[in-house]
Amino acid sequence: MDDMDTIINRIKEQDPELFLQIEKIIPFHGYLSSGAMIGLQMLTMAKRLLDVKEGERIYVTAETSNCVPDPFQILEGATIGNKGMKIKDYGKMAVTVNKRGAPGEMIMPAVRIYLDAEKTEAYPRLHAWFMNLEKVRHEEILPILLEAGEKIYSYTFTAIEVPVKKSKQVRLCEKCGESFIQYEGEALCEACRHEQ
Repeated sequence: MDDMDTIINRIKEQDPELFLQIEKIIPFHGYLSSGAMIGLQMLTMAKRLLDVKEGERIYVTAETSNCVPDPFQILEGATIGNKGMKIKDYGKMAVTVNKRGAPGEMIMPAVRIYLDAEKTEAYPRLHAWFMNLEKVRHEEILPILLEAGEKIYSYTFTAIEVPVKKSKQVRLCEKCGESFIQYEGEALCEACRHEQ
């Protein structure tokens, strides 16, 4: 089994464009994990399937908070802070991606991509890692992911309802006295409402 530096150097030689993406992911994520590579492969698929042009904004709903969302954040700028990333932590290696709609568009085409357990069976070590049947190191999984490419994923086209931007006002919570964004006339902040 190769070490991580050897794997990354091989990527640099064989696929310079992929290497440039990985070079950005590593400092953001901390290291090149299997999940981050899966996220990168999902991002690449989503951009191709939705015909995303350079500089075009995407929105992502990730179904895990682990690793997979990071390439979308660092490479496409789809972050929680700019509302380009939502995380619904269902514990699934899956994402739904859509492009920004034009003003007035209420429904946007989207694609949901997931790591398909049935398809990973063709790669026993990857399957063992994915199904948590045994501990398998990233250094062993990454070459398998690169070899398999898109063959281990499934996807479905869907539609996303574009959320209507709510007007907001800043109010002071009647319980704790701290300011919060009020959307629907509520008197208490979200934290105080959850304490009740």
